[in-house]
Amino acid sequence: MMKYIVGLIALILLAAGAYYFLTAAPAAEPTDNTPQEPAVMATSTYATSTFTAVYPRDFTVDENYFYQGVPNKPIAGVKFTIPMTMATGTNLSSDSYVSVEWLPRATLCTGDIFVLQNVRAESMTDEGRTYSHATTSGAAAGNLYEEHLYAFPNSKPCTAVRYYIHTTSLANYEPGVVQEYDRAKLLEAFDSIRRSVTLIPQTP
Repeated sequence: MMKYIVGLIALILLAAGAYYFLTAAPAAEPTDNTPQEPAVMATSTYATSTFTAVYPRDFTVDENYFYQGVPNKPIAGVKFTIPMTMATGTNLSSDSYVSVEWLPRATLCTGDIFVLQNVRAESMTDEGRTYSHATTSGAAAGNLYEEHLYAFPNSKPCTAVRYYIHTTSLANYEPGVVQEYDRAKLLEAFDSIRRSVTLIPQTP
């Protein structure tokens, strides 16, 4: 009987010691008290003689860009190509971009004159700004091409913003190799560039 009592007392003492160690031990001090800066999108400003625009810093700018989709009518502009990280692991092609383009000789500034296909441009308003909007799409060998044109009516020279979205069919890949791209995120980035465009009046 005495043996059981001694064993019980030993268990009680061990439990009391463990409780004291857990409750009395000082809390570990944080290793880094430096406040973290909030994440923000890095941006830069680009300007030409006809417009200014704000774009994400990781986009690639091509000041010597010409749109070649209309035979015998290369359209000059500035192209902002998405970063590779936006396309990696998805069916979005890394050559997708936003461009600001102009047609100096156009008498009627509408979105349809910036594409080859015979499409109808429609007026649309976004955040208080009116555009002449036209869209086209096509497919070839498992590749999908989508373009949106947002022309600025009455602009001189006639100026438009183009969204060029190149994707591949998920059926081209083994299951699980790539995932569907985040369309909402892509359009959010493209829309932010378009909305930032400010046209600069030209001196006669």
